[in-house]
Amino acid sequence: MAETQGKVITCKAAVAWGPKEPLVIQEICVDPPQKMEVRLQILYSSICHTDLGFWNGTNEAERAFPRILGHEAVGIVESVGEGVKDVKEGDYVIPAFNGECGECRVCTKEESNLCEKYQVDPMKRVMVSDGGTRFSTTTTKDGGSSKSQRIYHFLNTSTFTEYTVLDSACVVKIDPNAPLKQMSLLSCGVSTGVGAAWNSANVKEGTTTAVFGLGSVGLAVAEGARARGASRIIGVDANASKFEKSKLMGVTDFVNPKDLTKPVHQMIREITGGGVDYSFECTGNVDVLREAFLSTHVGWGSTVLVGIYPTPRTLPLHPMELFEGRKITGSVFGGFKPKSQLPNFAQQCMKGVVKLEPFITNELPFEKINDAFQLLRDGKSLRCILQIAKFLKR
Repeated sequence: MAETQGKVITCKAAVAWGPKEPLVIQEICVDPPQKMEVRLQILYSSICHTDLGFWNGTNEAERAFPRILGHEAVGIVESVGEGVKDVKEGDYVIPAFNGECGECRVCTKEESNLCEKYQVDPMKRVMVSDGGTRFSTTTTKDGGSSKSQRIYHFLNTSTFTEYTVLDSACVVKIDPNAPLKQMSLLSCGVSTGVGAAWNSANVKEGTTTAVFGLGSVGLAVAEGARARGASRIIGVDANASKFEKSKLMGVTDFVNPKDLTKPVHQMIREITGGGVDYSFECTGNVDVLREAFLSTHVGWGSTVLVGIYPTPRTLPLHPMELFEGRKITGSVFGGFKPKSQLPNFAQQCMKGVVKLEPFITNELPFEKINDAFQLLRDGKSLRCILQIAKFLKR
């Protein structure tokens, strides 16, 4: 890749020009990496509900267009900027939307993975070093002007493009022999779910769990609980078609709220003799959160918030309910510190501790990215893998 180092690269990207508008596959310019930045060639990228949410433009404050979405991917280092020591040209890496500088007060402690400088920020749309972007186009949307227009970044990553530039704190080196398509899942969904079970809740062998919402993240929670030896994993979802798939990830019992004449938490308490040890709310719905909280056992039950909550509503709990001994906490990226902990997690996945294959339900070429979005909107896909690079060496 020496022929492109230090130069602007022209490549294809899927650009979002406005809320709910079809992504446009077009040529863009990608600048060289600046100090402590890395330029990647993206090999595979998958689509997450977070991408869908930003594309919908649900939260006006988070809107920024034109923008390159995408945050689950695997790639290869094309070049590095000044000061980058931990990765080099040719390394296989995964981007991390929640970075790790390794030096701040948070990064040097075990208690949190929310780096003071590079933690996930949905409002962020430019690079840290200079407040600029590394993406631009030489034409406007309708082709009516030759003036270059900058394109915004997304969640520290922007992976719906053949080349992207990230802060080095958001680049994680992986084993070059790792299965690349599967490794893209570790950028968000699988790490978020499995980590919620392993790190945030610390599920113990023989315990009981309830997972509210059986999308990709919820199923990853179930897979994490299964890997930890949970004796019972109750899946809760209003879509009955998800139940069969969830068996592959260790779900032992299914509860469909539509089939009940009583609140879900009452049913779970009845079938578990008082409630589960751990519950996980993966839908981003505060009403479901209350059911998840009340489904845990009095005295020691723990609820982990994993979903994204777009609503301005606050927690649906009365303070006195916390006196019953139940606990509630949130989880970002499954509590994983990306650069220091994700490589080991990738190795565990390669050894089969966590099964990644069942999460990949569809594969499409990059040009079909709008079809991939539709599959997710229709609930017909867990993860659709897009092949971004045209010619892969592996």
